[in-house]
Amino acid sequence: MPYTGDVTPGGPPAVLELTALTVTKVSVNEDTDNNAYLLRCRATGEQLLIDAAWDAGRLLELAGPAGLAAVVTTHGHDDHWGALGELVAATGARSLAHEADAADLPVVTQTLADGDTVTVGEAVLEVIHLVGHTPGSIALLHRDPAGPAHLFTGDSLFPGGVGNTWGDTEAFVSLLDDVETKLFARLPDDTWFHPGHGRDGTLGTERPALQAWRERGW
Repeated sequence: MPYTGDVTPGGPPAVLELTALTVTKVSVNEDTDNNAYLLRCRATGEQLLIDAAWDAGRLLELAGPAGLAAVVTTHGHDDHWGALGELVAATGARSLAHEADAADLPVVTQTLADGDTVTVGEAVLEVIHLVGHTPGSIALLHRDPAGPAHLFTGDSLFPGGVGNTWGDTEAFVSLLDDVETKLFARLPDDTWFHPGHGRDGTLGTERPALQAWRERGW
């Protein structure tokens, strides 16, 4: 069945096979519909989880006997790390987050900065710092050598707009500026992005709306 990225809380995962990675997407929690992404290196079997949201049991089951080498948290809001402490304790995984949000998490073993890279076996993820939803929000970019790039955007970019900045004009401008210059200006239209809630999207679909987002202010 072709990957669509459509998942529902408690429902079956969606699996995407890339050249170097297998990406498994699940949604947890009926109220917040948080997405978590398990990335497995196809060459080595090493696994990394993006956002340990809420349900430790479901995420440990998803990881299976291979366990987790690392958990990357996209930002400091607790719906994205509610299961982090339990997963780290159960698997011995490293816990990675941007230095500006690290103090909000229960455990961080390595801090990240813009331009850093994180490896999953032989696959590489680039850290992109996007300031606005939180001071330390990040996206993770994987450039598939045989297909479109893939972005894991946390709560910084969704189909239809950037993440919530709660009416803070300065934070909104900062976030949209970062999204425009660090994502849309650098990456082609076929780049697929995977957000922290809800359905996936592509930069090409959203690109024509950037000015409208700026004018509406959210």
